[in-house]
Amino acid sequence: MPAGKAFSKDIILFDNVNKVVDNIVEQLRADVLQRFKRHGAVVGISGGIDSSVCLALAAKAFGPDKVLGIMLPEKDSSPDSEMLARELAARYGVKAIKEEITGALTGFGCYERRDEAVKRVFPEYDPKTWKMKIGIRQSGLFNNIPPIFYLTVIDPAGNEKDKILPANEYLQIVAASNFKQRTRMSMLYYQAEALHYCVVGTPNKHEQEQGFFVKYGDGAGDVMPIGNLYKTQVYQLAEFLGVPKGIIERTPTTDTYSAEQTQEEFFYQLPFNLMDRFWYGFENGYPASEVASVMNETTDRVEALFRNFERKRKTTEYLRMPPIRDYYYG
Repeated sequence: MPAGKAFSKDIILFDNVNKVVDNIVEQLRADVLQRFKRHGAVVGISGGIDSSVCLALAAKAFGPDKVLGIMLPEKDSSPDSEMLARELAARYGVKAIKEEITGALTGFGCYERRDEAVKRVFPEYDPKTWKMKIGIRQSGLFNNIPPIFYLTVIDPAGNEKDKILPANEYLQIVAASNFKQRTRMSMLYYQAEALHYCVVGTPNKHEQEQGFFVKYGDGAGDVMPIGNLYKTQVYQLAEFLGVPKGIIERTPTTDTYSAEQTQEEFFYQLPFNLMDRFWYGFENGYPASEVASVMNETTDRVEALFRNFERKRKTTEYLRMPPIRDYYYG
């Protein structure tokens, strides 16, 4: 039994959220003010739970006048994101500015490159009037089957079509879409450098360890205060810190494609309240049989789930690797 503690559904919950917040705030101050010698922090805010908690923590650490919230919408963004981001900034008295990035993305050919790949799968697709998204339609998490990505297009009448997404088209759509996260990070660093601030990265534990981030995009930052927190724990902090209810109750979305899409649909394949507990058991070495008993699952299915977790961790290792510098010059 790892650490002598039996597995339970509540094992990931913090007993003392106040102490956790105080520890994060103390380390944020030390890292930003002393280690990096910067004066404050910028946070990209999207109306999502992770960036909201990071903004609240930064405001508590440095004071609202030393934090800048930045909204970074583009033409595919949901209007709800900006509305909730403004409500968040107002809640903590933080200045919020809007940087529209559609023009930059158009210059990069983001939309054009993406739509070129979509049209190879659906020639009838019209990016001016149709919507699109990619996601995992067949979950193989519990039977050791690698994920299969589908492309979905929606015509103006609301009719949906989907097809299995070929590898080349999948790679091109993702590569083009990743301009969005990298452009946002460029703007965050512009604002941070202009103010002599640090950039607060907003990924949580699952995003980091399962590879649900863009390298040098939303996976970047100078400090990552929630990088070791499960989503369940992030929600605990959100409640404690007083994050607006509209954000807490909002279904986590990718807010990347023109059609609405949840994070579960696109990547995780499980709701976070289940994912957190299975992942905790996996990474802390609990026997699949013990986890299965608590989670009302079969041992075989949990073993398959653990193998899928391990595969996902290995196949996304590249994203977490820093540049390799140890070359031999002898």
